[in-house]
Amino acid sequence: MNNIIIKPATRGQASEIAWLIMEAMDYDCCRHFAGEQHTLDDFHDMMTALVEMDDSQYSYRNTLCAMAGDDIAGMLVGYDGKDLLRLRKAFIHLAKERLGQDFSGMDEETTAGEYYLDSLCVKTTYRKHGIATALLRAAIAQHGDQPVGLLVDVTHPWAERLYKAIGFQFVNDTTWGGHDMRHMQYRQ
Repeated sequence: MNNIIIKPATRGQASEIAWLIMEAMDYDCCRHFAGEQHTLDDFHDMMTALVEMDDSQYSYRNTLCAMAGDDIAGMLVGYDGKDLLRLRKAFIHLAKERLGQDFSGMDEETTAGEYYLDSLCVKTTYRKHGIATALLRAAIAQHGDQPVGLLVDVTHPWAERLYKAIGFQFVNDTTWGGHDMRHMQYRQ
């Protein structure tokens, strides 16, 4: 796909970005976050609100979009690991308020000293065209002055192969959200 342009997200793209974040999270994980009393649409409404905010981990300000004309082909959310707990406060607050869920004890998936790639998703119709690679390279180009890290689910070996091909290296095994994960980093 030659006509893909990587650019910062806008607030007006929040709903579509929220669906892509949810796909990246895995819908089973989203159902867990939503709880038995709420639907994926309820969770999507909350995620959309988080993307619209200036100061949340899922903020449009932390998001790059791969654009195919006016269509979002894919997106990547990332932020400085030192900011995770501050940025996560919005998620914890809205999950309590809208879903009746308390995630204040959630594990930290990153720490200071790493630019963390939280969510990456390419729409199905745009996959296998190098868009994920372009998004990853754009994030590295912008933030590669420090290690760029991510977690990859061990049940997604195709994703791990992509990250390794770009230059990410295994750091350690970990868990997050009840899933076995591998922590990987790209270092200049």
